[in-house]
Amino acid sequence: MNMDQKANDDYPVITDEELTRQALAASREPDVSPDAVPWSGAWASSPLLIPEWYMPRPGGSSRGRGAMIVIGLVLVGFLTIDACGLCITSGFLSLA
Repeated sequence: MNMDQKANDDYPVITDEELTRQALAASREPDVSPDAVPWSGAWASSPLLIPEWYMPRPGGSSRGRGAMIVIGLVLVGFLTIDACGLCITSGFLSLA
């Protein structure tokens, strides 16, 4: 027995006609009480493209002062190599 057969045994199969009949019979206006409060979970601070509960913002990680100095020196080194007209794209220093 594969997974599709097991799922069909547990739940009744609904045809397209049955879904269409249920959709047409449904009320167009939702049954919402007048004192209902809108949910503002993800958009409480600012509007996002993806809700916060689905994909939260990545947390920042603080690097030590030494790591920031090393990163800065590597960047300055690459800029110096480029300024001298050299290329280090493949890992070997060559003329551009």
